[in-house]
Amino acid sequence: MTLDANYLRGTMAAVMSILQHSTCPQNFVFHFLTARHEPKIFTSISSTFPYLNFNVYRFDSNRVRGKISKSIRQALDQPLNYARIYLADILPSDVNRVIYLDSDIIVVDDIAKLWKVDLGEKVVAAPEYCHANFTTYFTDSFWSDDVLSKTFKGRLPCYFNTGVMVLDVKKWKKEGYTQKVEEWMVVQKLKRIYHLGSLPPFLLIFAGNIRAVDHRWNQHGLGGDNFEGKCRSLHPGPISLLHWSGKGKPWLRLDSRKPCPIDHLWAPYDLYRSSRTWLED
Repeated sequence: MTLDANYLRGTMAAVMSILQHSTCPQNFVFHFLTARHEPKIFTSISSTFPYLNFNVYRFDSNRVRGKISKSIRQALDQPLNYARIYLADILPSDVNRVIYLDSDIIVVDDIAKLWKVDLGEKVVAAPEYCHANFTTYFTDSFWSDDVLSKTFKGRLPCYFNTGVMVLDVKKWKKEGYTQKVEEWMVVQKLKRIYHLGSLPPFLLIFAGNIRAVDHRWNQHGLGGDNFEGKCRSLHPGPISLLHWSGKGKPWLRLDSRKPCPIDHLWAPYDLYRSSRTWLED
């Protein structure tokens, strides 16, 4: 997970939910990536979770400066949002597999079940959504280009959300996927082939070529769209992970006294909630 002062409240809630629903929480090692040395954040985690096995790594923002294109939402343009591309370079060499998680999630199941997914020969495992209109994730410039539009030839591309992924770090590094993502970021700079941040390069490389896992592991879109963040309800079916992707974040909506009904599922894991708020409720 990434660590950022603006999202720390979400990260802490996510960690709390993972530990609370785990059969063997002592087996977990958390790897946190941060853009700058912030002792307060480190202290905050240590004091809140004194027995947590975790490491903090500094992500050098210069690695993506000049490569990031302006997207439809400013939060998506932050360098730390691209840190997931560089996990294979940052994590220790003895780490072969990781679960990457965004900070706006809550886990309500034993995440060891997701960890045990059989990747086979794949590099990425995630829930995929083949009913989504895949063409909307790329611009007309992409689809009208004779060369670029053939990118997905020979595979059935399906949307997947990069906020919840199981990654084979060793294979990622061996097959040079960091460089492949960066190459698409260069194309984006030249031709503007998509509107979102770090997601589309993943789709360009992996869509139609991932290990699909049950949709229960990413009930995403709970933060609404990227413009207004309007309230959304849960999709039908079992749920193991709730994901407030989109503009609306539960802690901000709760603080503003204008929460969505779904935000009350996040509230029990909020470690920053003041006693005064509890009393008022």
